[in-house]
Amino acid sequence: MNSLSPTSNFIKELNEIKIQNSDILQRALCSIKICSNLLSFYKKKILVKKFQTIQEEIEFFKKTKQIPLIQLIYFSEIRSFEIQFPKADKSEQLKFIKKKISQLNQFFLFNLDFGRYVDSGATHFDKEYYTREYLGKCHITTSNFYFQDPDFCTPRDMLLGKYKAYDSLVTYLDKKKYIIKNNLNETHAIIKAKIHWPFNNTNYVELLYALYVKGLGRENNMTIIKVSEHLQQVFDITPKDIYKTYQDIKNRKNSRTLFLDELSTGIISEMNKSEE
Repeated sequence: MNSLSPTSNFIKELNEIKIQNSDILQRALCSIKICSNLLSFYKKKILVKKFQTIQEEIEFFKKTKQIPLIQLIYFSEIRSFEIQFPKADKSEQLKFIKKKISQLNQFFLFNLDFGRYVDSGATHFDKEYYTREYLGKCHITTSNFYFQDPDFCTPRDMLLGKYKAYDSLVTYLDKKKYIIKNNLNETHAIIKAKIHWPFNNTNYVELLYALYVKGLGRENNMTIIKVSEHLQQVFDITPKDIYKTYQDIKNRKNSRTLFLDELSTGIISEMNKSEE
C-alpha cells in the first residue's frame, strides 16, 4: 500500500512551522493541525484500499501511522503543559515540571513490559499488537484508551505512539528545567554544536553498551535506547540497528571489543610517551 506512505510534505511542513513560530503554543497548534489532517487522510485511504497482507497492515500501524500520531500526541501534551505552566515563581515552575516528569515516569513504569518489547526491537507479538483483528480480543489493561475506532486502531498502536511521544516529552521537560534553573532566556538558550563522530556505527554501539553496562543511565532507569538518545545529543551520529549490531559484535571470532581495545591501547601508548 505505497499510497499510504507519509506525504513528502509532512516533515517539511513540521520543520517550516518550527522555523516560523518561536512561540511554542502557536507551533504546537499548527503542528497538531497538520498531524490531524494526515491521520484523517490515512483513515480515508485504508477504508477504500484494503491491506494485501498481514505484514502490510502491521507496517502501517506500527510505522507509517506512527509518524503523525507521535507528533500529534507530543504537541498536544506540550500545549496542555504550557497553558497550565506557572507564569512566575521559579520554584513553582520547577515543581510543576517535576510533577509532570513524575507522571511520565509512572506511565513508563505502568507500561514497563510493553516498553521493553518496543525498545528490544522484538516482533513476536506484532500481529496481536498491530492488526485490527485483535482489537476486541487483546484487551487493553495498560493504557487509558476506553474507545478506539475499530477501522483505524489496533490494540497497541495508540500506546506505541504515546510511549514514543512521552519519551520526546521527557527531553523537552529536561531542557525546560535546565533553562529555568540557569536563568536562561528560552528563545536565546545556547544550543551547543554536536561533536563530530569520526568512527563507524559498530564502534558507537560497542562504546554505548560498555557505558550502559558500567552504569550510565542506571540512576534514571534508562534503557539502552534512551542512553543512546542522550549520547546523540552530544555526538553527531544517528546509529543504525543497535540491537543487531550488538549481536554482530558478540559473534566476533577474535576480540569482541575491538574499538575498546584500540581506545585502551591508544591511551596507554600516550601515557608511556609522556613518561619518556
